[in-house]
Amino acid sequence: MKTILIATDNTHDQINGVVTTYRNIAQYAEQDGYRLEFVDPECFPHTPAPGYDAVDLSWPWGISDILDRIKPDYIHIATEGPVGLATRCAADRRGWLYNTSYHTNFAEALRKLLWIPESLSWAYIRWFHRHSGRVLTTTEAMAQVFESRGIKGNIVPWTRGVDRTVFNPNSRRLLRDDKIILLYVGRVSIEKNLHAFCELQYPNSKKIVVGDGPQLTELQEKYTDIEFVGFHTGSELASYYANADVFVFPSRWDTFGIVMIEAMACGTPVAAYPVTGPNQVVEQGVTGYLDGNLYTAVSRCLKLDRDRVQQGSQKWNWENAWRIFRNNLVKVN
Repeated sequence: MKTILIATDNTHDQINGVVTTYRNIAQYAEQDGYRLEFVDPECFPHTPAPGYDAVDLSWPWGISDILDRIKPDYIHIATEGPVGLATRCAADRRGWLYNTSYHTNFAEALRKLLWIPESLSWAYIRWFHRHSGRVLTTTEAMAQVFESRGIKGNIVPWTRGVDRTVFNPNSRRLLRDDKIILLYVGRVSIEKNLHAFCELQYPNSKKIVVGDGPQLTELQEKYTDIEFVGFHTGSELASYYANADVFVFPSRWDTFGIVMIEAMACGTPVAAYPVTGPNQVVEQGVTGYLDGNLYTAVSRCLKLDRDRVQQGSQKWNWENAWRIFRNNLVKVN
């Protein structure tokens, strides 16, 4: 089997779009005769980043020894953190080729979380990806953002998928709440703009938050009318999606948002802002509505046909995501 080394600053047990993406394409890779080998913070001494435990800071000493042991046919650098950086530098020293990906609006996240100016972050991003044989990013819109920021070369939109054996309308229960159920699923942290969801006042509605994160206690104390149910996966998560009337996605900086297509696969329309990410995922008037006012978006979503929402989600599948990934691999030498 051909070996693809995936260098990532996310551990396999984290719940986010990066981890979900590689976990789901792995099965298709194996069917095609490829094996994914992960180099992540668990290979090195590491600790959660101060104030933001969704990111692990690693000390990736010995990365060259790992490359020698794995002897990859291809290298894919998934993140720009310490593990990704060490892998990039080690590959450059050897003259090995690789490709990279851009999953998160890195520059805006650093500005919001650490007050680092976006100009500095984009300078680093340009440097990091400049030797990449291909740069895989989430949508055509993000590819255009890269080009507008001076990152030239082979920039490829890379779609995502949804596991329809888990996320489908069959999870909908017969016993329903009399109220309109507005749902958020995801990390409970500042960059997700959850205050916009929590402060949304819609008549005869109940708001539910599925997820965990550093902002959970603060929001629980401030918004006592909201049902915070914690972290759920699999059939339990699918049930929350399917029983919601509208899935509300308040984030303004996610580059994709797999949770949106999971909701749509269950027949639940998505209300979101008209920003990068949602505007490439939500089909206006079919699978949801985008509006600068979430109240308006929710109102319009409630009029949509759930069968059409589910049908509109069919274009998202992991087999196609793997195919794009495979076709843009770059041999190390």
